Amino acid sequence: MNPLYARMGTTIFEAMSARARETGAINLGQGFADGRGPDAVLQAAARAVLEKSNQYPPMPGLPELRQAVADHYLRHQGLDLVAEEVIVTSGATEALAAALFALIEPGDEVLCFQPLYDAYVPLIRQAGGIPRFVRLEPPGWRIDSAALEAAITAKTKLLLLNNPLNPAATMCSAAELATIADFCVAHDLIAICDEVWEHVTFDGARHLPLIGFPGMRDRTVKIGSAGKIFALTGFKVGWMCAAPPLVRGLAKAHQFLTFTTPPNLQWAVAEGLATQDDWVQQARSRFQAGRDRLAAGLASAGFAVLPSAATYFLSVDLAASGVTVDDTTFCDRLIDDAGVAAIPVSAFYAEEPVSHVVRFCFVKENATLDAAIDRIAAANTLRR
Repeated sequence: MNPLYARMGTTIFEAMSARARETGAINLGQGFADGRGPDAVLQAAARAVLEKSNQYPPMPGLPELRQAVADHYLRHQGLDLVAEEVIVTSGATEALAAALFALIEPGDEVLCFQPLYDAYVPLIRQAGGIPRFVRLEPPGWRIDSAALEAAITAKTKLLLLNNPLNPAATMCSAAELATIADFCVAHDLIAICDEVWEHVTFDGARHLPLIGFPGMRDRTVKIGSAGKIFALTGFKVGWMCAAPPLVRGLAKAHQFLTFTTPPNLQWAVAEGLATQDDWVQQARSRFQAGRDRLAAGLASAGFAVLPSAATYFLSVDLAASGVTVDDTTFCDRLIDDAGVAAIPVSAFYAEEPVSHVVRFCFVKENATLDAAIDRIAAANTLRR
């Protein structure tokens, strides 16, 4: 067996969700929202499977969806993309794989920010690349130029940025993005931007895409996800956007991964991008209310809640809460003693982990959040 996979365990998401199923625990670990998603998108998918073609769509994606993605980003982010600069993928993870496989040559180094999505490191290594890590620290998880310069070498080719940053629930500021853009231009780096949470932002904050910063239009791969925009994670429809010299290479890698994506889902997402801006805004408001509800409940139970600017998640700082055990031990105890599943943030580090932060998913029904809060508050053993 390929040694990369032989050494690999089950993902932390599946491991904690399996334990939740086995024990009947409330699952606030894996990131998926309660609810159906926008009805118009579901109806469009159903109509398309009955009324339109179910044969292979074009490898780069249906023209309707590629144009809808370009139009969506012009409307929301002021980007001047055209349809030919969009490749539709079977989820954002496939887009990440295609981008890394297309752009890495053996021995190339890729800068990554920890905590990170756990797929990044195995994909980089499978492509023959070498991950190099910039370690971010709570409570701010901020990126600075000194840390970037300390990590760069002559072999560094790519910078992989997750913004908003899933494990930390943070967003890069305009100043941080300008620093990253200047750094990429100065060192002639290509940026792969995992921006799947771009519409799940709170408190009136607006996502800023790195591709829109000076010098980045021709050196950025922008990755998005319909599953995150419409809270339909099972759809697995994503895309990658890049200037023509890059997108040609991305398409070549994509054609030998999934080749294409179910056409009915592509038509449905195209319709959603064109018509469901109001639903997206309403969902953002609902999710923010869930964030605030869970944050207040955890705070009242005595936990130090870290800020959550975006994503489906918020975290608690165990050390600041007076909890002396590490995050993995705490999460095991949380399932056993409180019947609630969460995720230890140390799982999102490849080296030198922060081991005192635990992440919870808040995009659940109020009754689910309230039940989880009650269980956590009643479990006196959690602080031992």
